[in-house]
Amino acid sequence: MMDAPFTQQDWIERAERVLPAGGFGNFDPGIVIREGKGARVWDEDGREYIDYLIGSGPMLLGHGHPEVLEATREQLSKGMTFFANNARGIELAEEICRAVACAEQVRYVSSGGEADMYAMRLARAFTGRDKILKFEGGYHGMSAEAQMSLAPTRLVNFPLAVPDSAGIPQSVRDEMLVAPFNDIDFARQLIAEHAGEIAGIIVEPLQRIIPPAPGFLEALREECSKHGIVLVFDEIVTGFRFAYGGAQEHYGVVPDVCTLGKVIGGGFPLAAIAGRADIMAHFDKAKVGEEGFLMQLGTLSGNPVAAVAGLKTMEILRRPGSYARLRETGETLMAAFSGPLTEAGFDHQVVGDPTLFDIVFTPNPVKDYRDVLKSDQGRHARFNTLLRDCGLFKLPGKVYPCLALTAEDIEETAEAVREAARRLD
Repeated sequence: MMDAPFTQQDWIERAERVLPAGGFGNFDPGIVIREGKGARVWDEDGREYIDYLIGSGPMLLGHGHPEVLEATREQLSKGMTFFANNARGIELAEEICRAVACAEQVRYVSSGGEADMYAMRLARAFTGRDKILKFEGGYHGMSAEAQMSLAPTRLVNFPLAVPDSAGIPQSVRDEMLVAPFNDIDFARQLIAEHAGEIAGIIVEPLQRIIPPAPGFLEALREECSKHGIVLVFDEIVTGFRFAYGGAQEHYGVVPDVCTLGKVIGGGFPLAAIAGRADIMAHFDKAKVGEEGFLMQLGTLSGNPVAAVAGLKTMEILRRPGSYARLRETGETLMAAFSGPLTEAGFDHQVVGDPTLFDIVFTPNPVKDYRDVLKSDQGRHARFNTLLRDCGLFKLPGKVYPCLALTAEDIEETAEAVREAARRLD
């Protein structure tokens, strides 16, 4: 007699014994995903969902794209990683430099959080200064610097940083300056006050889901050029999603350095720092000497499996109509999410870009983190729960459209949102 298969609850109980909080730290541990195909995923009980999480963004082509699978299978037969240069990683760096305006050179890491950490360190190495300016609510990974004022529940006066995690020394907080996103007047005043101390400004061009106000990114570019500050765009999410050249192409503002991840690995662990050659030179001891050298290495950095998956993904994205279709799909989904809520009488805003957005339950415009914090987050949580009950799989704060979505997926999504809106209180 064959043993009964493990249920999702079995896996949840097993996880609780061996994983802190029963999970990987990324997502709700109350769901265990068995497989994904196209724009759908199935949990361990076989329940099917339309997937708007897509691995938190990297699966822009959907799960199991046949051309990406074929490319990775071919590479797997040749080797998975070497801790040495490989041709596929070099080709990927060349393509990033062709595509991304600020990219003259590339250095690989394995995660977006690493990329952001090294980008901030790179700004310090290049300028010889210590302070980093970030914006409240901006997510830049898990480093000590990044975990300052990411999601503070205690609101303090700017520019004081609030640690979001235990284990961060006071000394780190002292080197961080925090400003409200989209408030260029405040940023200008802060930069003027600390200009000789600020090494870099790190910003998500689209902060989580909040678009930049007209002129905001341009003003940051102007201030950084004026004061010799390194402008870092965190394009882990927006890179190769907003446009082939990322948010810097979409918004027409070029930083000094950017960080990339998610899409460039095609679903495998890969991220990168890309920027001006004179700044990137600090990764090269022969060019900058012992004092200016920024040491960086990683066992899996630039591994060929991730590189070929990224190369094939990017090749597919270059095909005519890819980005137009992604944006058209996103616009349709924005209307599908908003319409039923409007009909049901719920105050809300659709915040973001057609390639990445969510609903915020507020009657007011959303320009920064505090506007989101003042919204009806309880209703938002209930809405997300209802959406999952109705067969949609998404992050608590984002909807990620992908190119695998079909007309049937979108119609089922619209019906799921209508049902969730009917049941929402």
